[in-house]
Amino acid sequence: MSSFTCGFIGLGLIGGSIAKALHIKLPDTRIIAYDTNTASLELALREGIIQEACSQIGEAFGDCDYIFLCAPVSHNDQNLLALKEYLSPETILTDVGSVKTGIHKHIEALGLNGQFIGGHPMTGSERFGYANSKASLFENAYYILTPTREVPTEKISACQTLVQTMGAIPLVLPYEQHDYVTAAISHLPHVIAASLVNLVKHADSKEGIMKMIAAGGFKDITRIASSSPAMWQQICLTNTKNISSLLGQYIQDLTAFQEKLDAGKSDTLYQFFDEARTYRESFISVSSGPIKTEYVITVDIADRPGSIAAIASLLAGHNVSIKNIGINHNRELAEGALRIEFYEDTAADQARRILEENEYSIHTKII
Repeated sequence: MSSFTCGFIGLGLIGGSIAKALHIKLPDTRIIAYDTNTASLELALREGIIQEACSQIGEAFGDCDYIFLCAPVSHNDQNLLALKEYLSPETILTDVGSVKTGIHKHIEALGLNGQFIGGHPMTGSERFGYANSKASLFENAYYILTPTREVPTEKISACQTLVQTMGAIPLVLPYEQHDYVTAAISHLPHVIAASLVNLVKHADSKEGIMKMIAAGGFKDITRIASSSPAMWQQICLTNTKNISSLLGQYIQDLTAFQEKLDAGKSDTLYQFFDEARTYRESFISVSSGPIKTEYVITVDIADRPGSIAAIASLLAGHNVSIKNIGINHNRELAEGALRIEFYEDTAADQARRILEENEYSIHTKII
């Protein structure tokens, strides 16, 4: 691709990661950005990621070939109004929000249908802000594009190429289908995870026995309940129809399961779990996708001071990067007592090999 100019309205985790990916993959790209957080802009300038920090949405954005709307969704309306005055008709306008209906309605109301391609990179991090952004965030992640019907085919193709250049996998969908799909595989699971956590909270004894012994299975399926309450409040309020519809279907399925459970239908219960297991195992493992692959090993260690530090030092000495480390206080799902998570499969394989060479008993777990 020839050199071009990209503008960013909002330079947080996602906007910053896109800017960094473009900077590395397409070093001739000129990048300008506006953000209310001036510290983020100053850091991006020092790092050489952006060439111009804008104090407001103004004329500088008129020269952009692409403009990414990466500010919080609640700011899209006012940002689009400010941008319209300077927007070139040749500019491809896109966003990164997880719900598309609202932004498409804004675009239609402003008469910008001919140049808008909605975007949703299916990736993220438990951390936020430009300081935590990274160019590799989109590698092998699906990046959904929701072009309006009026956008020329060549602009859609250009946007797909740009997404591929960042290392992501472009997938073009109508925005209505996008919102239904993400309600099923992202939004509803967050509702379910939060409801399970609240169920245990309200059903637990005064001594907190449930909380104390909550182990692998419960923690795995409720991990996402730790996400931002404000963000998920807004997602529920902007994708209400789809979430509510799927929630109703899920409630019906739970009721049907309860009836089979109460009736003691063993064959039906087995079929229920077997069907879910088979389908779940058919999922494509994409580490940055909506269902993330986890690279985890568990290690049997002696119950004495320094055991964890010894393993961490051993791996550090071989330049193996650890994403997370923690102790399993029971053996419900794994024989090992120390759980170590890695960013990629190569690191997990290297760690397994190193630990086995040092006579540690380990157990590999890739989810």
